[in-house]
Amino acid sequence: MTSNPAGDQKEPDSELFTTRNFLIFLLPSLVGIGMFLIPFTFDGSINVGMGILADLLMSLLGRSLPAIAVIIFWISSLITVFVKTARPDWAEQGPFHEMFHVGPVWLAMRLAGTLLATLTLLQTGPEFITADITGGLMLNELITVLLAFFLFAAIFLPFLVDYGFMEFIGSLVRKPFRLIFNLPGRSAIDATASWFGSGTVGVLITMQQYQNGYYSRRESAVIATNFSVVSIAFSLVIINFVDLNHMFLQYYGTVVVAGIIAAVVLPRLLPLCHKPDTYYEPVGQKLVEEKLYQTNIFMDSLFKAMARAKKAPGPAMLLRNSMLNVADIFFSLLPLVFAIGISALILAEFTPLFMWLSYPMIPLLQLLQIPEAHAAAPATLIGFADMFIPAVLAAGIESDLTRFVIAALSVSQLIYMSEVGALILKSKIPLNLWELILIFILRTLITLPVITIMAHLLFF
Repeated sequence: MTSNPAGDQKEPDSELFTTRNFLIFLLPSLVGIGMFLIPFTFDGSINVGMGILADLLMSLLGRSLPAIAVIIFWISSLITVFVKTARPDWAEQGPFHEMFHVGPVWLAMRLAGTLLATLTLLQTGPEFITADITGGLMLNELITVLLAFFLFAAIFLPFLVDYGFMEFIGSLVRKPFRLIFNLPGRSAIDATASWFGSGTVGVLITMQQYQNGYYSRRESAVIATNFSVVSIAFSLVIINFVDLNHMFLQYYGTVVVAGIIAAVVLPRLLPLCHKPDTYYEPVGQKLVEEKLYQTNIFMDSLFKAMARAKKAPGPAMLLRNSMLNVADIFFSLLPLVFAIGISALILAEFTPLFMWLSYPMIPLLQLLQIPEAHAAAPATLIGFADMFIPAVLAAGIESDLTRFVIAALSVSQLIYMSEVGALILKSKIPLNLWELILIFILRTLITLPVITIMAHLLFF
């Protein structure tokens, strides 16, 4: 990154400071802010605009959503097989090439996701595939939610990232984010969108910013694994499920503190510290955080926002980009999420794997003076499969302190293979499965003592 030396202040470009450019920045950005970043109380719960639209769509379509998801999976698989065998001209380059011309591993996973989802929908095949706690959870609960959420996230995401708001916020908070996290200020948007909307939306923003040249390899890996946090809305679900809803403020405050400490420590450890500060090759570096005004940070931020707005896509390009975003997520991402998610849940629910892996956690929990350590140990690691399973296991534990710790830990670990992990693996972000496993373990070892100490000293 470069910056102008002190005293080398740029003169403002008068062509940028026009009413037109200001409105191009302001109006779409307000739409994006309203959809992703402002929480509303709607129908008795806290949500953001995009989440409210997703809930309304799920209410409207109801039980037909799983069937719609399976139809989308089949369309994806059939087109992919056709592209791989017939090599049509329209898929030889451009977005459809990347969408459907996939390698053999991703093709196999896409086909596996389609087959497993079909068996689940028809309730045909082995119970470990079609059970409510495996295929049923993935198809009827998670995929339907992602289908609705990603539809509106993909449509409205350009309003948040393409019209200057990322540049505006990024410039305002550049110094603290560089000082504390060694990250560009625009990554604050990822965290905020996750807090108020969904961790998967945070990953989606990170994916697009990396592929557009605004994050380096290191920055994208750090942001995806440290700032794509669980939303406030889902955190409310978790704390209610373990019957501690009266402690939500203490619980979420603990999650925030533990998350910030992990975001400071984890990027300085392997594997994240060895990721290079190079950029996605097809695009290269697009962001140079140079200062345009030396004396007024607000005007500097506004200048950069309007410079971005001047180059923003028009209505036709905006519509095209939004539709391509939707198609890429539906056809490329969701079948993969299903295949990885159901595989992780089968291992968690129908094999003793996570029980065996959790044995080393028992002495650590006992050292931290957590009651019912043997019962709590599997819940500390099983979140790697899905974020909701630890709460299911913790619900049967008698100790309020233990349930509190497990609930806070489950939303601090972040790497859930049923959604966030699958998204990262599908994306161009330079992280593989073994690195995600290591990051999950490190996040657990960093956040568990923080959560436990706060619980012992402040709340119990």
